[in-house]
Amino acid sequence: MSGIEAHESKLYSNFAPLYDKIFGKIFSSRLRRVIAALNIPRGARVLEVGAGTGTSFPAYPRHCEVIGIDLAPDMLARAEGKIRENGWTHLKVMEMDALELQFPDDSFDYVMAFHVVTVVPDPIRMIQEAKRVCRPGGKIVIVNHFTSNFPLLGFLTETLDPVTRRLGWRTNLRLKPFIEEAELNVDTIYKPSRLSLYTVLLGTGEKNGYHS
Repeated sequence: MSGIEAHESKLYSNFAPLYDKIFGKIFSSRLRRVIAALNIPRGARVLEVGAGTGTSFPAYPRHCEVIGIDLAPDMLARAEGKIRENGWTHLKVMEMDALELQFPDDSFDYVMAFHVVTVVPDPIRMIQEAKRVCRPGGKIVIVNHFTSNFPLLGFLTETLDPVTRRLGWRTNLRLKPFIEEAELNVDTIYKPSRLSLYTVLLGTGEKNGYHS
């Protein structure tokens, strides 16, 4: 584990007790809508990278198999507690690095990354790994904040980037360059709501660039 990765793992482990209280309700309703819209079919295999405390877990249908991974053991402990309390037999979690997935190629029908690409030290490598383990015809689903294209907002968020990096995330990631560099074939881009700060990307494992 690199120094950056170790820092982030420790940061989010320390943050675990407050995570659900601060972000749980905000994130869960958004992710519930995104996951419901996918109409995940029976028997599908789903990987969620950066699963954290399992904020998204209630949204997954019981007829699919979901593996959530994260580097922060305290976060995963809380996710495991939710799994036990709710009797979710279709869900399990594993401690694992999203940049070095320990799964064979073409292992999953869906790879989810919710609020993760601006947290990992190398988002392009994370997407490469997501594409590797995503089956042909599978879906890569990303929900994240990206730097605004409005000049003033974009300038402000990029100015804050050195500060937010010390806290464990970046604010200078722009959508189109990210898609192009990651060679992510994006089928759909949308906002969960009109005023949302977050963007939803629905892509595939194909190694094609940005198109609209």
